[in-house]
Amino acid sequence: MLLEDQRFLHEDLERLEQGISDRALEDPRQIRDRLNRDHQISGFLTRIQQQSKRLLEIYNDTEGLRTKEIQSISTGDPFDEFYKQLNEIKDFHRRYPNEPVENLERAYKRKAPGEGESATAEIDHMFTGEEAYGRFLDLTRLHEDYLNLPGVQSRRVTYLQYLNIFDHFTPPQCPIKRSEKTTDQYFSYVGNLADYLEGFLRRTRPLDDLDKTFASFDQEFEKAWAAKEVAGWGSETQSVGPAAPVTEGTGEGIWCRDCEKEFKNENVYKSHLSGKKHIKAADARKANANGATNGETDGRSSTKLSASSTAKNLKERAIAEREWRIRKYASTMETVRSDTRVNIERRQGMTERERQQELDALFAESAEPSLRPSGTADDDSDSSGDEKIYNPLKLPLAWDGKPIPYWLYKLHGLGVEFNCEICGNFVYMGRRAFDKHFNEARHIYGLKCLGITNTTLFREITNIEDALKLWDKIARDKKKEKTGGENVVQMEDAEGNVMPEKVYYDLQKQGLL
Repeated sequence: MLLEDQRFLHEDLERLEQGISDRALEDPRQIRDRLNRDHQISGFLTRIQQQSKRLLEIYNDTEGLRTKEIQSISTGDPFDEFYKQLNEIKDFHRRYPNEPVENLERAYKRKAPGEGESATAEIDHMFTGEEAYGRFLDLTRLHEDYLNLPGVQSRRVTYLQYLNIFDHFTPPQCPIKRSEKTTDQYFSYVGNLADYLEGFLRRTRPLDDLDKTFASFDQEFEKAWAAKEVAGWGSETQSVGPAAPVTEGTGEGIWCRDCEKEFKNENVYKSHLSGKKHIKAADARKANANGATNGETDGRSSTKLSASSTAKNLKERAIAEREWRIRKYASTMETVRSDTRVNIERRQGMTERERQQELDALFAESAEPSLRPSGTADDDSDSSGDEKIYNPLKLPLAWDGKPIPYWLYKLHGLGVEFNCEICGNFVYMGRRAFDKHFNEARHIYGLKCLGITNTTLFREITNIEDALKLWDKIARDKKKEKTGGENVVQMEDAEGNVMPEKVYYDLQKQGLL
């Protein structure tokens, strides 16, 4: 019954459009629920395309089945056709008595948090804990692969440094030579890195037309490769003479194209030209250049050389394409990249207990239903569109603009006030901030205004009177020590030993001199 299928598809399309509009009106607070909404809308759009394709096939009617069904209904006795289709339906349900009936009204309707909707489980399995639902990058495994690449094993690159240079493939950021990039290990590394960045973009931006964006990246690469403008993969030319161009490396020294190494001193560069490594590298470079230009006149050997050269060029093109894509992907997620660096630096300054507490708080926050049902009085009262944060205890705000948990507030003692008279009666909340302020510019400037230069001895002192008394005592002690040292009388015994006067008379009384 094609007409029933046609009606069902039209109804399905209308229900999908209604489901998309209902979800588009939502404004989830958490990124987890926002990603869940976007992925649901993306799935609905995909289903609309599939159902529209099936509906067009029915309307095209290439086999003429729809026309025959219309003719059978419009001609002849309508009751005969009605009972015929009724018997077919009864026969179907007799053969499949437990066949479920799809309710389109409830299939795409937004369920309330209490109705047991578990669509967020897909989002939970889509990201790692380090990615935090698409807020940060997780390149730890790729960082380990990078450290094991040839040319990088001798350098110790930290994870923070790797986040800054993972999209750089030319010297001096990338120490890997062009000859080492054609290895299978490097090819696998750049492929995995490109696949991860592409998958990250697809997971965090499900509603963007990423296929069109990626196609534009490929077109740009084709033009750059044809013009030999891809960074690090241009035409190689042999440098002649003792001097070399200064356009590669850091730009401060002399670059040797044969060894792909930079020299700060010209004399060191000239002396290395007679070394075995340079001669071997120069011969290999000449052989590659001569083989590419004179290979056509060598008979069968030229055929083998051209075949190997073609395979090498294809592999270099594949590697260059992956490097190009990585650069483009990294440029589109620059904000996520900077947020990842900030998060790594922040976590490095935390203890294991603080990391665990932050993780528990994140899980507890993600477990709570954050989507409010539409039509509530809360939505109507907030006419300006700004969310009102409920903070009756006046707790400090975290990095996300929400109040920190009360247990964390009590743990760090943020409810205890510490007043510093030297800082202009400034109040510091918590012992940690109070201890930290003794090394800050405000407290040091206040001491200097009192005439105190040695600030290290005035820790834990906040009153101006106490600070002045201590400074006067230190000045008196220094003066007394200085005057006492000047009045010391030195005595010398018969053997030429020099000692203070008091010690000399004590030893003399004991008969030891």
